[in-house]
Amino acid sequence: MIKVLYFAWVRERIGVPYEMVETQSGTVMELVEELKQKETRYEVAFSDLSAIKVAINQELCEFDTKLTGATEIAFFPPMTGG
Repeated sequence: MIKVLYFAWVRERIGVPYEMVETQSGTVMELVEELKQKETRYEVAFSDLSAIKVAINQELCEFDTKLTGATEIAFFPPMTGG
């Protein structure tokens, strides 16, 4: 089981702050595709991946990163500052 966390507008679109996901996916992208198949709300939230950052076990990574050893994955919009 992997804890999947959603932040900011990603959380708003999916409707929950986190969930426990059982997956056989090998990469973050495969997990995203699996989630998008669950319900329309996931399809909407993940419709533009260029607007989403991802971290595995609190370390930024790319969507092609392998899930080996992952216990937590977080999806969030890019940080902006001023």
